[in-house]
Amino acid sequence: MTIKVLILDVNAQHYRDRLARRFPDIAFHHTSSHHDAVALAADVDVIVALGHHISRDMIAAAKNLRWIQALTTGTDTLTPPGVLPPHVLLTSTRGIHGPQMSEMAFLHMLALNRDIDRLRRNQAEAKWDPWSAPLLHGKIIVIVGLGVLGEHLAARCKLFGMTVLGVSGGRGAAPNFDEVHPRGALAEVAARADFLMLLVPYSPETHHLVDAMVLSRMKPTAFLINLARGGVLDEAALIEHLQAGKIAGAGLDIFQQQPLPKDNPLWHMPNVVITPNMGGRSDIFVEQTLTVVEPNLEAFAQGRLKDLRNLVAR
Repeated sequence: MTIKVLILDVNAQHYRDRLARRFPDIAFHHTSSHHDAVALAADVDVIVALGHHISRDMIAAAKNLRWIQALTTGTDTLTPPGVLPPHVLLTSTRGIHGPQMSEMAFLHMLALNRDIDRLRRNQAEAKWDPWSAPLLHGKIIVIVGLGVLGEHLAARCKLFGMTVLGVSGGRGAAPNFDEVHPRGALAEVAARADFLMLLVPYSPETHHLVDAMVLSRMKPTAFLINLARGGVLDEAALIEHLQAGKIAGAGLDIFQQQPLPKDNPLWHMPNVVITPNMGGRSDIFVEQTLTVVEPNLEAFAQGRLKDLRNLVAR
C-alpha cells in the first residue's frame, strides 16, 4: 500500500520536490494553507509540519494518521493527553536549531549590552557620541534549560569569556557549564545573572517559571532574554519590572500572544529588543530539518519504527 504524506509549510513545495526525488514510491500532498491541509489530511499516513501548525481539526480529519514529523524542537501543543491518538508516533527535529538559536541569543545580548537603541538614535541624528561599551567578557549568563540548545549556546558563551551557570529540571552537569543548579534554586541563581536566558521547554511544570518572585531577585543591571516559550515567562510581571526600572532590559523572541498586540507596552520600551519569533528560523532551515526528516521517512517506509530519530514520549 502506498504511503501518503502531507506536508504543510511555507516551503512545502521545496520539501515535496526534495523528498519526492528520494522517495518516488511515496505519494506527497503539499500546501502552505491550513484550510487546504485539513481537507488533504483525510487519507494521509504522515503529517510533516511545524508542531504548532498541526491543529486538532487537522488531526481529527486524518483518520489514517500513523506518524507526525514535527519540524520543530518543541512539540508541547501535541503532547497533552487526548491531542493525538495513542497509536500515532511523534518525532521532532530536536538538535538542528543550535546555530540559529545561539546567534539569536548573541544578537539580543550584544544589542542590549551595547545599547543598540542609543547607537541607532545617534546614527539617525548624525551624532558622534562614542562611549566605553560594556563587554560580554566576564559576565555571568544563567541558562535555564540544559537541552541541546543550552549546550550549544554554553560552548559559544565560553568563547566570549563568560561564566556559564545552568538551571535544570533533571541534569546535574553539562559540558561548558561552570555550575548546574536544580530548578528549585532558580531564584537564587537568577540573582547572580547578568543575563538570564530562557531556553526551557514549555510544560505545566514550567508555566510562569520566571515570575515576579524570580524577577525581583535579579540585579537592576541584569537583562532577561526569552527564546523559549511565552508561557515560561510571566509577561505582566516582566512589564511591571521593566517599567519600574528593576531590571535593565529584556530581549524577547516569543510571547504569550502572537503576533504581539500593537498596544502592548513592550513595543515602545527603549530597553527591550523584540524579534518576531525568529529564533528557530534560518535561511537553510529546509536543509537543516531534512537531516532528520529524510532518514526518518526512510525508516518509516521500511517499517523500522524503532530507528525513528527524536521520538517523543507521551
